[in-house]
Amino acid sequence: MSKNLSREDARAAMQAILAGQTAPVQAAIFLIALRMKRETEAETRGVFEAIRSRTLTITAPVDELVDLADPYNGYVRHVPAAPFLPAVLAACGLPAVSHGLRTVAPKYGITHHMVLAAAGIDVGLSPDQVSARLADPRIGWSYVDQRVFCPALHRLIDLRRLMVKRTCITTLETMTGPVRARGKTHLVTGFVHKEYATIYTDMARYAGFASALIVRGVEGGVIPPLNKAVVGNSFHGTNPDAAITFDPEQVDVRAEQRAAPVPATIVNDDRSIDSTAVAAFAATAGIRALEGAPGLTRDSLVYGTALCLVHTARHGTYRAAANAARDAIDSGRALQHFRRQPD
Repeated sequence: MSKNLSREDARAAMQAILAGQTAPVQAAIFLIALRMKRETEAETRGVFEAIRSRTLTITAPVDELVDLADPYNGYVRHVPAAPFLPAVLAACGLPAVSHGLRTVAPKYGITHHMVLAAAGIDVGLSPDQVSARLADPRIGWSYVDQRVFCPALHRLIDLRRLMVKRTCITTLETMTGPVRARGKTHLVTGFVHKEYATIYTDMARYAGFASALIVRGVEGGVIPPLNKAVVGNSFHGTNPDAAITFDPEQVDVRAEQRAAPVPATIVNDDRSIDSTAVAAFAATAGIRALEGAPGLTRDSLVYGTALCLVHTARHGTYRAAANAARDAIDSGRALQHFRRQPD
């Protein structure tokens, strides 16, 4: 009726979609119409409440946890380093979890699921297995897949493919927090368009995160570009939002490129990428970085780790945090955390 929906109506509509009670065309019209007119705060919260109601949330037996929410639709122009970031954080004494799915519209990029699977990591862990990995200080990190924690949302992958256009699901699925600490859970996520800096902090508060670090990262990811300073957003507890500048100079990183590019040899003649090949390449690059090999992937891991360590007050300066990240990598601890399996 040419009016915004109430939170209750938006929640009821999304609940019906997740329950399979609507025809695909109805679901698509609802989501696309919201996107075209721009979702109100009430509508966004209503849709989010419906998704959360179908999300299995794990409480891990740790006092503090970083929830690393990279874009679920992945990367298409750069080799992702972030799948290895939780292991480095764990080696620095900060438990961390990432979550996602194998691939989804509109980008169909390289995801944590694809890279970790290529590196030999089980990406289908049960909630109990995820909790056990986080509780073990010799591991301290894990990945949990949407197929496990929200099957109802995962079943919309084909619908999202047919819709093509980005919907509010793309934003909200990163905010679900499928794993929470018994104490503080810190959201770390990324954005591209400026208006999302405050949308994410508003929703992170609503979702119950203790704090949030919102990074204007490469391809909307959690690691900023290595060749220039960018501005992001953050909050802690009940404090107001604070603009924050991410500058690679602060962590003694100086690069000419934003991040490791996808090698030309893996790009198809039509300029599309061979996702399997890129995921395998990213897995090899990540493991080499954890082995201490210099390069853009290692620099990205140092940078991303430093941001999280300062945000969670593990270190007072970015330089000190970056040095701690380098020590975790160069000592071999990060690789041990990445490879170790529960007893």
